Amino acid sequence: MTDTAIRAEAPSRPSGTSILPLGKAITAGLRQAMLDDDKVLLMGEDIGPLGGVFRVTEGLHAEFGDQRVLDTPLAESGIVGTAIGLAMRGYRPVIEIQFDGFIFPAFDQITTQLARMRARHEGGISMPVVIRVPYGGHIGSIEHHQESPEAYFAHTPGLRVVSPATPNDAYWMIQQAIRSDDPVLFFEPKSRYWPKGTVDFDAEPTPLHASRVVRTGTDVTVIGHGAMVTTLLEAADLAADEGTSIEVVDLRSLSPVDYGPVLASVSKTGRAVVAQEASGFVSVGSEIAATIAERAFYLLQAPVLRVSGYDTPFPPAAVETHFLPSADRVLEAVDRTLAY
Repeated sequence: MTDTAIRAEAPSRPSGTSILPLGKAITAGLRQAMLDDDKVLLMGEDIGPLGGVFRVTEGLHAEFGDQRVLDTPLAESGIVGTAIGLAMRGYRPVIEIQFDGFIFPAFDQITTQLARMRARHEGGISMPVVIRVPYGGHIGSIEHHQESPEAYFAHTPGLRVVSPATPNDAYWMIQQAIRSDDPVLFFEPKSRYWPKGTVDFDAEPTPLHASRVVRTGTDVTVIGHGAMVTTLLEAADLAADEGTSIEVVDLRSLSPVDYGPVLASVSKTGRAVVAQEASGFVSVGSEIAATIAERAFYLLQAPVLRVSGYDTPFPPAAVETHFLPSADRVLEAVDRTLAY
């Protein structure tokens, strides 16, 4: 059977709701994007019949064939370079970087070519490349398999950087990223691949670069992205038991950052804690904290505090829980800001 026949028999966009893990929500989003646009193709190491290390592309090779789901050599720089060429020819390639730490061999291609191509041509060409990056800790893995390199790319002009925290966001955001004419770094919190949540196929999706309050509160604003959002919600539950009301903001997009909900929340609570898995020095958290201090200084009742991984290389798996911010470390910062 041809790819065209397979697509003709495939159902249209699903309706209603479904309970899916975040990884499978991305699978569903990729599938829908491929059904919607023949120019969408997937590339990466072992993403074909195997379905990727985390099985996020499972079943897509069988459905769409090896002309649209391409197993590549182990050469990240070559994968990105090929995607740039495909984008210039009108395709919308979606690359999988197998693990976060493997993105560095492609750093030159991403930051000096992919990010600059549209500006170099004064907007005359599109560069619709999505780079999927499983990132972060909490899976007990080894060096180069539990990194949080998002700040490198958020710092780079010309790149869009996003990270979903829920299955529903993952389903919609991957499709929105693929439709973008700018390159998008799509950071997938690998520790959240398996927990399930509701995906609403009929919902009006939140804009790709919008931040969002995911829990309302009155005493302190806590801000994070990706897997950290779950930790912040856990901290908010624990704080509520002690009579402290925490508002949680999910950034969702790291470049650009939507500061509207962030500043509105801080104006209400007067206190802010920014949390991330990545090391703290010159980080996304640093930028968020600095902007809050700059734009909401007279609304603050205490300094903006940060909670992050330590400024060391990611440690061996046996001690990763000491490196990664926990709900207790977040609450420690909450207590400090309330003490002012």
